[in-house]
Amino acid sequence: MPIVVADDLTVGEPLPGWHDRYFRSENMSFEYYDVDEGSSIHEHSHDEEEVWHVVEGTVEISLNGEPAIVSGGNAAVVPSNTTHSVVALTNAKVIIANHPVRQRIVQHR
Repeated sequence: MPIVVADDLTVGEPLPGWHDRYFRSENMSFEYYDVDEGSSIHEHSHDEEEVWHVVEGTVEISLNGEPAIVSGGNAAVVPSNTTHSVVALTNAKVIIANHPVRQRIVQHR
């Protein structure tokens, strides 16, 4: 069974305030984020389903323009092809699971 040590992964910042460690399995991809309060992700959609597990802190996730507050210990499911955006209301730790694998290229500096 492969083990991923998240602390050993390279940290990137794909958007201001979103510090990620990214890896993938055969069928899923995962992003571990440390998020700065006030940081946001613009409204967008994609083919992959996402599950946002908020480990610590609080974020506001809007699905099709409807905002919902998600705090530590809770999760939100973003169905595929659903317009969504995110704002960190506090510093937060978030794990995002994507299915199928998100085919984006991650460039870490």
